Amino acid sequence: MTRILTASLLALAISAQAQAGPRIEHWTSDSGTPVYFIAAPQIPMLDVQVVLDAGNSRDSTLPGLSQITHALLNTGAGDLDADAIAQQFEDVGAAYNAEVWLDRSMLSLRTLVNPEWREQALQTFVTVIGQPGFPESELERRRKQMQVALKKIEEDPGSIAKRAFYQAVYPDHPYSSPTAGTSDSLAAITRSDVEAFYQTFFSAAGAVVTVVGAIDRAEAETIANRITQVLPQGPAPEPLPPPSAVTEAKTVTIPHPSEQAHVLVGQQGVARGEASHFPLYLGNYTLGGGGFSSRLMQEIRNNQGLAYSVYSYFFPMRHRGPFRLGFQTRKDQVDQALDAAYAEVRRFVADGPTEEELEHSRNSLVLGFPLRIADNASMIDYLSMIGYYRLPLDYLDTWTARISAISHEQIVAAFQDRLDPDQMITVIVGGQDQP
Repeated sequence: MTRILTASLLALAISAQAQAGPRIEHWTSDSGTPVYFIAAPQIPMLDVQVVLDAGNSRDSTLPGLSQITHALLNTGAGDLDADAIAQQFEDVGAAYNAEVWLDRSMLSLRTLVNPEWREQALQTFVTVIGQPGFPESELERRRKQMQVALKKIEEDPGSIAKRAFYQAVYPDHPYSSPTAGTSDSLAAITRSDVEAFYQTFFSAAGAVVTVVGAIDRAEAETIANRITQVLPQGPAPEPLPPPSAVTEAKTVTIPHPSEQAHVLVGQQGVARGEASHFPLYLGNYTLGGGGFSSRLMQEIRNNQGLAYSVYSYFFPMRHRGPFRLGFQTRKDQVDQALDAAYAEVRRFVADGPTEEELEHSRNSLVLGFPLRIADNASMIDYLSMIGYYRLPLDYLDTWTARISAISHEQIVAAFQDRLDPDQMITVIVGGQDQP
């Protein structure tokens, strides 16, 4: 009876989602930039994002350059200084933000749709992203801030482990670039470097604009054209090369006087848009993505008491992003915890989830999905992902149906294709005292 009721609820959730999924409109701006739009008239808000191929992986020989370039945008633009820019947004209740990740970056604006307030917010946003001055004094101030932050990062065992993990999983590839920079690179960055980065990686040809809000398509087209015409009009950046596969297991041990050892295990996983992404995502919910219900948590925390928390996830990017498993444990328990983690991974790669685990994971993901797109902020984040990675326009409409259609055999095949426990990277920070 319980299984029948669960199946009925699942079917209703899929049906409701298929009918209620937001309608995505797509076109190209006058500057040749892809634009994605969802009309959301329920709330008098407007969200705009400009997604750029300007993440940390574009830093080349100057790690930290992307971070510092984005941070300087709102410190001086057009005839506005940093205080004036902040005041222009604050006066109309608007919010500006810039975020940088390894694979991409994003400039965002949230504003009310009241015409007068919206216009001031949009004009300020266009000035910030289209006429940055990159003041020398602000560059020096930001450089010092990043140097202070870098010292803290270099002392934090979790940050040390993450940096070592990416360097081992992506040797000699831009994905291994230290996101916060290095002492040498931060000292070397000049205003000319910042300007060159902006001109190369903020181009309209390499951008994606997404819009969600209580406006119509004509207004969205006007907004997208205003934004893209002020961006540099050069060519799109050349694609990054794919990373070379790491085919040998490696253990990196870094001494640190931390109370616990920070442990990361993983390898290259899956690219965004690959067919295996959905089976891997669903399967990993059972392995280490489902919180207290996951196998890793049950075995390492509940059964053996070796760690307070343990997780695993796939992080898809343009090229194959990492599969990562992580936990913290006492230094004298590292070997035991690693043995337990590897045993669970090997077992899962070989056999996949049980039918009961698969049903639980599927139900949790499908029934929870509507909450992921329940507000404008969530919708535009998904919309930006769809646009940047060129995913199909029905991605949100078909998400639950695709999860529901995945078989046990597909999960096993995907895990055996993408994960090899004999070729994984292991990083341990704090496994022994510093000399």
